[in-house]
Amino acid sequence: MDLRPLRDAPSPEERDAIDAALGAPAAPPTPLALGAAEALRPQLLSALHAAQSRVGWVSRGALGYIAERLHMPPAEAYGVASFYALFSLTPRAERVAHVCDDVACKARGADALAAALEAALGPAGESTQGIGWHRSPCLGLCDRAPGVLVQCAGATPLEAALGEARPDVVLEALRRREVPAEPPTVIHQPREGLRLLQRVGVADPTQLDAYRAHGGFLALRRALTLGPAAVVRELSDSKLAGRGGAAFPTARKWQAVAAQPARPHYVVCNADESEPGTFKDRVLLEDDPFAVIEAVAIAAFAVGAEEGIVYLRAEYPRAYTRLTEAIAQCEARGYLGDNVLGRGVRLRVRVARGAGAYICGEETALLNSLEGKRGEPRSKPPFPVEVGYLGKPTAMNNVETLVAVLEILREGGEAFARRGTPQSTGTKLFCLSGHIARPGVYEVPFGTKLSALVALAGGVTAGRRVGAVLLGGAAGVFIGPDELDLALSLEDARAAGATLGSGVVMVLDDTTPLLPYLRRMAAFFRDESCGQCVPCRVGTVRVEELLSRVARKKPLDSWAAETERLEALAQTMCDASICGLGQTATSALSSALARFEILPKDEPSP
Repeated sequence: MDLRPLRDAPSPEERDAIDAALGAPAAPPTPLALGAAEALRPQLLSALHAAQSRVGWVSRGALGYIAERLHMPPAEAYGVASFYALFSLTPRAERVAHVCDDVACKARGADALAAALEAALGPAGESTQGIGWHRSPCLGLCDRAPGVLVQCAGATPLEAALGEARPDVVLEALRRREVPAEPPTVIHQPREGLRLLQRVGVADPTQLDAYRAHGGFLALRRALTLGPAAVVRELSDSKLAGRGGAAFPTARKWQAVAAQPARPHYVVCNADESEPGTFKDRVLLEDDPFAVIEAVAIAAFAVGAEEGIVYLRAEYPRAYTRLTEAIAQCEARGYLGDNVLGRGVRLRVRVARGAGAYICGEETALLNSLEGKRGEPRSKPPFPVEVGYLGKPTAMNNVETLVAVLEILREGGEAFARRGTPQSTGTKLFCLSGHIARPGVYEVPFGTKLSALVALAGGVTAGRRVGAVLLGGAAGVFIGPDELDLALSLEDARAAGATLGSGVVMVLDDTTPLLPYLRRMAAFFRDESCGQCVPCRVGTVRVEELLSRVARKKPLDSWAAETERLEALAQTMCDASICGLGQTATSALSSALARFEILPKDEPSP
C-alpha cells in the first residue's frame, strides 16, 4: 500500500462512534507534547472496535479521524489496525459469521457447516445482501463445536457466540440480527472436590450477592488483613505454578514486582486464551466473573499496584459483558474503588479487548497490544516484572492461575500444596474436546492419569477407540493410545517428552487421519506468526509447504530428504525464534512424526 495522507472524512456515524469511545474532542484541537500524545495511544484498539462495530469495517476516513484524535501518524494507526485479524480495512458485510474450522471444530463438523454457508451465501469473504461469512481460527468454543462468532454492525451492534452451530441457526441469526440464548455451562463431573469450578452452574454469574453467598470476597478480606507480604508467603507455601503453560512460580513473580522501586506497578490478567482446543478460561470468565475480578484485585494489592487490567480476547463477547457489568457492581458496593471495604486501599480493575491475534497470548506481545501497538513480542530481558506495561513493573498471570489464588487464601498455602503432586500442587483444569463423549472443562488433581480423565469425560464417541491425543494444544504434542497411563503432572509430562500446556486434551478416534489436522495447525501458525523474526515468518510457510507435498505425495526429492528438511526446520525455529510461537510451531508435527506414520516411505531401489 502506498503511504499517503488519510484525507477522507469519517461518516457522521463513524465520528459519533469514535467520539463515544474516546470522549468529546477538544474544541479547537490543540497539539500535544510527545509524552501526552503517547499516553493516548492505549485507546487505539477501543477506537478501532467502535468504528467497526458501527459500520462493519474501518474505513480510511475512520482511521484518519482516529489518528487525528489520538495525535498519532496515520501510518502507525494503519500498521496497528492491519495487524489484527478481526479488523477489516476493506468494505465488508455489516453482518458476518466467523466460522471456526480449527482442529476441535474440524472434528465436530466444521467443514460441513462451512460448505452449507458457502452454498447459501457464496464463497467466504463475499457478501450477499449485506450478509457474509469467513473462516476463523479457534474461537474457544471447543466444548460446543462447531463454533461461530456472529457480528452485526449498527447503532446497536450485536456480537454473540454460537456453539453447536447449525447452518439454519447461523443464517437466521444473521438475517434477524438475533441469536438464540446460550445454554448454561454444564459440568460433567461430580461436584465433590471441585474448587476452581465450584460456582460454575450453581451461582448466578450476573449477581454479586450470589457470588458472596458462595464464599465470594472472603479471600480479598483475608488478603487485606494479612497484608501484601503475607499474601506472597501464602503463595510461596502453596507452590502455585502458572497455569498458562510456562509453569513459572507465581510467588516469585509477585515478589519480584513488589520489590521494584519504580512506580506505579500494574497487574495484567492474560485472558487472551487463543490456543486451539483451549476454553477453560472462557468458562471462568463467563460463569464466575466476580472470582476473576476478586483475584485481580488481590494480585494488585499484593504487588503494590492500584490498577489491574484484564486483557480479554475479542472473540469472547459474553465474557466482556459479564466482566464489565460485574466490575460496575463491585465498584458500587465498595469491593473496588478508592477505599476498598473501608480499608483505605485503592484498587481499580478494567477490561481491555484484543482484536484477534494468537501471538498476543505471549506476555510481551500482549503488553504491546495494551499500549496500542502491533502485538509483536519484545526481546527479553528486561522482563515484564521490571519493564512491563507503559515501562513499569507488571505482574501478569492467566485466568486460571489467578482464580487458584482465591483457594490458597481461603484454606492456606500449605493445605493447597497437599493436593496434586509435590512438584505440581493443587488441581488443574483440562479442556476435553474432539471425539469425546462429553466435551467440556474438567477439574482434577495434578497426577491424575490421562486414561482416568478420558473416562471421566465418557470415553471416545460412537464406541470407537482412541487413535491419538493432542496434549497442550497446537503448540503441544501428540501421544498415542499406548501412552494413556501418563500421569498429568508437570514433571511426568516433561519426563515423557510431552507438555500439559494450557490444559488441552483433544481426543481423535482411531478412524481419523492426522495429516489434515497437522496441515490445519501448520496453516494456523503461518497465519498467526507476527512476522517479526525470519525463522518463524519463513519457517511456518516452509512447514506448510512440506505438508502440502505430503498430501499430494510429491516430495521435492525423496521422503528421507523431506524428513531431514523438516527436522532442520524444526530445530532452527526452536533455537532462533524470538518467542514461543516459532519455538513450538512444529512441536505437534514432530511428535506425530515420531509416533505415527505420517510421511510415506521411499520405495526401495530395484
